[in-house]
Amino acid sequence: MDSYRRTSHTKFDIKLHFVWITKFRKPLLTGTVATRLRDLVRQTCTELEVDILKGHVSKDHVHLYVSCPPHISPSYLMQRVKGRSSVKLISEFASIRKACWGRHVWARGFFVASTGNVTDEIVREYIEKQDIAKPDDNFKVGDGGGS
Repeated sequence: MDSYRRTSHTKFDIKLHFVWITKFRKPLLTGTVATRLRDLVRQTCTELEVDILKGHVSKDHVHLYVSCPPHISPSYLMQRVKGRSSVKLISEFASIRKACWGRHVWARGFFVASTGNVTDEIVREYIEKQDIAKPDDNFKVGDGGGS
């Protein structure tokens, strides 16, 4: 229970693993570029109240493991991180500007997976034990739930 984060009306423990790559898997993220990218990701996550649990910048991709508030969607977080970092890296580094002639540092997509210590089976079992309904019904209504 201590590991849950909270806002004024919500308790949550949402952990996400992100991976995104450079355009054409170009090995652009080395030296000062990698360090600057790490700083930009940290700044963006701090602004959005996203806690970085772990991260790694490789030469052509980035891993990020975060604890995210429920009002921040994974796609919005990636939009902010990739958009801001792309603009800043292109404006600050001539090598990036030359290599990314179309003003695109990142490939279009990204990978995201939710993580946690509760399995799908545990959630299903918990929900099934809430009320007794038809055994093959996947979406039950309790006794006081109306018609």
